[in-house]
Amino acid sequence: MNPNRPIPSSRRFAFSLSLPVLALAAVGAVFASGSGPSPMPSGGSSMGQTGPTMTPAQQAATRYNHGLKQQAKGDDAEKEAVAATDEKKRAKAMNSAQKAWQNAREDYEWAVKLDSSHYQAYGALGYVLRKQGDFNGSLGAYAHALQLKPGFTPAIEYRGEAYLALNKVEEAKADYITLFATDRPNADTLANAMTKWVADRKKDPAGVDPAAVEDLSKWLESRQEIAAKTSALLPPKDAHW
Repeated sequence: MNPNRPIPSSRRFAFSLSLPVLALAAVGAVFASGSGPSPMPSGGSSMGQTGPTMTPAQQAATRYNHGLKQQAKGDDAEKEAVAATDEKKRAKAMNSAQKAWQNAREDYEWAVKLDSSHYQAYGALGYVLRKQGDFNGSLGAYAHALQLKPGFTPAIEYRGEAYLALNKVEEAKADYITLFATDRPNADTLANAMTKWVADRKKDPAGVDPAAVEDLSKWLESRQEIAAKTSALLPPKDAHW
C-alpha cells in the first residue's frame, strides 16, 4: 500500500464514526474492572441518618448536637408557655415543648448507645428526662454521666434540680455546696431553682413539712450572703490561671 495515497472519503467517514465507539468501550472496560470512581451513596443524610463512613463516636456526636438543638426548642417553647396568659396558647406551647424534648431524648439515647463514654449525652439525657417528669430516670442518667466524668458540674446542677422535684432537700443542698466550690454560675442556677421551690411549696406544700420549707429558705439566705461576700474574691471571667 502506498502510504502517500489519500484515503477515500467514504473510508475517512467510517473511521471517524468508529472513534466514539472505541472510546465508550474503553470507559466501560474501566468501570467493569472496578478501577473507576466509586458511585455516590444513594439517598441523603437527615436527622436520623449518618454517613456510612462515620465512626460510631462521630455518629454519636451528630446525634448529641442535634439533640441540643431540639432541647433548646423545647426550652424556648416552655418559656412561651410560662408567659402565655391564654390557657389554649399555654397548652399548645407546652405540647410543642414536650415534643421537642422527646426528640432530644431519642437523640441522646442513640448517642449513648453509639458511644457509651459520651458523658455529655448522659447529662443532657438526664435534663430532658427531668423535663418530662421522669425524675428517677434523670437521676440514673446523671449517675452515668458523673461515673464517666466525676465533677461534671452541669450534671451536678441538673441532679440538684431533680432532687428538688423529689423534695430531697438535703441532697440538693449538698449539690449546691459542691457547685459553690467548683462552679459558681451553676451554683447560682441551683440557688435560683431552690428559691423557686421554696416559693412553690409555700403556696402548695405538696406533702412537705412547712418547717422544712422555712428551713431551706433561711439556709438560702445565709448562703446568698456568703456568695455576695466572696464574689469579690473570684477572678474576672477573662482571667487566665
